[in-house]
Amino acid sequence: MCLGIPGRIVEADDSYPRMGVVDFDGVRREVCLAYTPEADVGDFVIVHVGFAISTVDEEEAARTLAVLNAIPDALNAELAGGDPSGRAG
Repeated sequence: MCLGIPGRIVEADDSYPRMGVVDFDGVRREVCLAYTPEADVGDFVIVHVGFAISTVDEEEAARTLAVLNAIPDALNAELAGGDPSGRAG
């Protein structure tokens, strides 16, 4: 399964393409922010395959993370880049 995962931007730079670090409920990953130029540190974004694809408010991010956390290993599998069977996501 491949999902868009919400996370909070904790670092952002002005490189090209613009990159940042996003915190996904305690797990941090480097993410491309080129598609969300309006997003900055403290904002929540939806990330799909390493790219922030949209911004989202904190309440919606929390609801989505709660659903993902209710599915065993869903968040870890998505952040690892594939599902638990080893197939790429």
